[in-house]
Amino acid sequence: MTNVSPDDLKFQEFDEAADLLSSNPGASTLSISSPAAAASSEEVKVDLSDDEDNQQESSELLGGEKQTGGFWTFEYYQSFFNVDTLQVLDRIKGSVMPLPGRNFIKHHIRSNPDLYGPFWICVTLVFSVAISGNLSTFLSKMGNTDYHYRPEFHRVSIAAVTVFLYAWLVPLGVWGFLMWRQSVERQISGYTFLETVCVYGYSLFIYIPTSILWTIPFNWLQWLLIVIAMVISGSVLVLTFWPAVRDDTKLTAFATMAVIVSLHALLAVGFKLYFFQVAMYTGPSHSVQQITPASNHTSLTSGKPQ
Repeated sequence: MTNVSPDDLKFQEFDEAADLLSSNPGASTLSISSPAAAASSEEVKVDLSDDEDNQQESSELLGGEKQTGGFWTFEYYQSFFNVDTLQVLDRIKGSVMPLPGRNFIKHHIRSNPDLYGPFWICVTLVFSVAISGNLSTFLSKMGNTDYHYRPEFHRVSIAAVTVFLYAWLVPLGVWGFLMWRQSVERQISGYTFLETVCVYGYSLFIYIPTSILWTIPFNWLQWLLIVIAMVISGSVLVLTFWPAVRDDTKLTAFATMAVIVSLHALLAVGFKLYFFQVAMYTGPSHSVQQITPASNHTSLTSGKPQ
């Protein structure tokens, strides 16, 4: 019987196996070792594969959120309406209850501006102003026998043109001015055009309940409501745009804020003067005609026969 040394019973690597591994490094190999080491290696392999799958899924989700088509596609505009009811209500609440030191963009929009809220606020404001204006005219002239009510549907068109032009052109001008000042003065901060439109849209919400209260035919009450609405909505704009222009020159900063507040006040005053004119009715006028008896008197002449 031949003697067998312990080295003869060990697995040995051959040159052919080394050549195969060098030609195909990614080939799977089987290494026989202790059971504990094999189990641990299998567990590590499973955990790594799970992590890779999770990372791949998360990257696909993030990539799907960021992928948007061109401006001619529906997906491009869908991101502008990606808000829920709670977010819209929170932004409406912030527009009617402005607090000192709270920037509307930073505390309510938070890098997620939308067009859903501003669009429906403008549409609601158009119909509320037009309908309330017709109702206010009817109530102010009620009792006048010479007045015959006729609905003025052209007021809807006038209100729509006024509201939507203000909600788009004024933010466009403010955004363009801030971009220009930012290029001149490096320390000036600015907002995107969508954020500016969003702020202006939500600032118009206060005029919806105010326009309904304007139907009360008291001139002093209507002007008081205008002042209250202008203070509330104007505060939202001032608290939002003042941090963007306060680092500019004092003249430019105060002039910018004065123009923003003046245009906002001009909108409210225009609503009042055109849609809510209170007619001063003093009662029916009676015209008295004096009838002289001589006008209805027929004189009889009698003559003697000759």
